[in-house]
Amino acid sequence: MDQQKIDLFLMTNNKMFSPQHLGIIREKLMYADDSKMMMLQSMDLKDPTTLLLISLFLGSLGVDRFMVGDTGLGILKLLTGGLCGIMTIIDWFTISAKAKEVNFNKIMAYL
Repeated sequence: MDQQKIDLFLMTNNKMFSPQHLGIIREKLMYADDSKMMMLQSMDLKDPTTLLLISLFLGSLGVDRFMVGDTGLGILKLLTGGLCGIMTIIDWFTISAKAKEVNFNKIMAYL
């Protein structure tokens, strides 16, 4: 794949991934063919900032966990009020990293 396309993709989506994952993604993209670039640009990546805001306002209902694909923990938070608020507070600090990990796994599964 063209280096310019790779740089453009990584610059536009750098907040969606952890810094240590960017090098791995760059390396995988170098060996990918050009037909995968259109699919990568149309992928639905989770925005960590949006998930943090959702976690702040709707975290006790488990909406943040449902959005990252943790259905079991989402149901647990919904039924217990975020484990009486403890899990909600923990998610305020960890949901952004979880969203970046989900995005990385989604990209790696495609590449």
